[in-house]
Amino acid sequence: MRSSPLHQSLMKDQLTLYVFVSVLFVVGVVFGALLVSALTLDQQQNLAGDVQQLVARIQAGIGADGAESFWDRVFFHGKWLVLIYVLGLTVVGMPLVLALDFLKGVLVGFAVGTLVSQHEWNGLLFSLVSVAPPNLIVVPALLIASVSAVSFSLYMVRNRIMGRYGTLGAPFLSHTSTLVTLLLVIAGAALLEAFVSPGLLKWAAPLLDGAAGGL
Repeated sequence: MRSSPLHQSLMKDQLTLYVFVSVLFVVGVVFGALLVSALTLDQQQNLAGDVQQLVARIQAGIGADGAESFWDRVFFHGKWLVLIYVLGLTVVGMPLVLALDFLKGVLVGFAVGTLVSQHEWNGLLFSLVSVAPPNLIVVPALLIASVSAVSFSLYMVRNRIMGRYGTLGAPFLSHTSTLVTLLLVIAGAALLEAFVSPGLLKWAAPLLDGAAGGL
């Protein structure tokens, strides 16, 4: 059974949006990594001190318990998803959705760039343990939410603002169900951060212990 021309057009639009938000995120990662080199020496030294304090806390086993950490991460990641969802309900919020994708990339790039600039290969290995695992779940969830939000905004532009006929029921239901599904996915990422990541971080902490890296 062949897909209808409308279905094929929607799939093409979705693919284009996925490529666009993914590229935007990658550009943000690159920008965040380059931003590290723009820091002053004092700022780099302050960051190095913060990293060493974090390593000391990890090795000492100081931190929130599993349940508290789980809900903290659910709330943190969930705020991003809900904000993207709400912005998608408005046409004017569409650029802000894209800005959030870029900002997320900057944050990830800056975190990895800081570790690599200070500790070189050890920093890269530590980032693969600390930054990468939860973001392998969180980042795709945010990008999927962004595509859903932008798609809904574009639908409203085409079928409401431009005077075309169309119902908002099905697109709204799809947008909302996407949010609910992704919140469950985010809960899985929070479980990983709360109960698996602490053990991985404690194992990897000696990589940064006492290292001065590029400073």
